Formats: sequence, C-alpha cells, structure tokens
Amino acid sequence: MNDAARPSEIVQSPLERLKITEIFLSLQGEANAVGWPTVFVRLTGCPLRCQYCDTAYAFHGGQWREIDDIVAEVARQGVRHVCVTGGEPLSQKRCLSLLQKLCDAGFDVSLETSGAIDIAGVDPRVSRVVDLKTPGSKEMARNRLENIPLLTARDQVKFVLCGRGDYEWAREMVAEHRLAERCDVLFSPSKSELDPRDLADWIVADRLPVRFQMQLHKLLWNDEPGR
Repeated sequence: MNDAARPSEIVQSPLERLKITEIFLSLQGEANAVGWPTVFVRLTGCPLRCQYCDTAYAFHGGQWREIDDIVAEVARQGVRHVCVTGGEPLSQKRCLSLLQKLCDAGFDVSLETSGAIDIAGVDPRVSRVVDLKTPGSKEMARNRLENIPLLTARDQVKFVLCGRGDYEWAREMVAEHRLAERCDVLFSPSKSELDPRDLADWIVADRLPVRFQMQLHKLLWNDEPGR
C-alpha cells in the first residue's frame, strides 16, 4: 500500500463547540460602547461566585453550539457590535477561537471577563473589559494581577463597588497600577448596596481619572434575562 493513511487511521478533529446560555440582541448597557445595539453571546459556566452576581442562571445548563453556527447567528442580527460575556467566557478555552472568528467576520467585538483568567491569548482586535474584583465581591483573591501589564488603550478596567471600603480600595488600585494611563477605568455602584449619588460625589471630590457608570440595561429593563 502507499503511504496514505487507511480510513480507520484518519483522525477526525473534534467540532469546535461552546456551551451557550443565550444569544440575544439588546443595547449595550455599560463600558465605552454603551447605548449601541449589540449582540450578546453569553457563555455558560463561571469559576467565581461574586456575592452580587446577577447572571447566576449562566453558571449551569446551556446548549452546545458549533462556533461557526454562533458566528452565523450573530451575523443574522444585522448589527456591528458583539459582546462575548458570561458567566466567565474564558473558562471555556475555545472562547478564544470564537473571538478570533468574530473579528475575522468584521464585527466590533468586546469581551467581558472577570480578570481571574489569563487574557494574553485574546485576539488583539478585541476590547477586553476586565472586572477587577473588590473586597465586597467576596472574590478579590481571584484577581489575576498579571493581567494588568497586558492592558492596552483598547481595553477597559471595571470596578463594581459595594461601599466606601471598596471605593477606597479601588482608588488605591488605580493609583498603584497607574490604570488610567493604560486604559479607561470604570467605577460602578453595586445595585442596592451603594447609592449611585454617593459614588458620584466621591469621584468628583477626589477628581479621579475614572468614568462613573450605571448599567443602562438595568435602568431600562431591571434584571430581565435576555435584555
């Protein structure tokens, strides 16, 4: 026989699949793309358990979807902006392939990640929104500080603040790591834990080089899934 592999010897590569909780069209509610019609691709699973999490329904369940099918569904929505979120999307390794294929297809892609997983492999065309966990989140120990030197002007760092202690911790992090010189820095009040007016007053009083934000989708639709 020739050197060609016998049929039984041909190794079939596994389909590139991800477990998906939901794909939906809405308005981006936060970060620097706020207000844009955006397709959200919510991956299933997260290794963290932040005490204020509003997407715990994405911890389990979901459906396996081929990555090419996901990209095709995003394209059918007819908008330019795509946000890959979770859960923690990077807890599924093939998320990196999805991000690359979305960029290759010409979409403006953002990634919402907890910052507990290495972001080095993320396609450089993606805007990475890294959520640094505060003491009030109960998951501060999971912060991967090695991600900070990887941040570029395309990226954003988000702090969800539960009170004055979280604010002071975040203020020190911004100064210590010179975060505002690396990328946009976002401060958000945790819903029902911190009065937004208090946070706004603190930022103004300290003249912090950060952007105050509230989640637009919660103002419009509260915590309704898929909005």
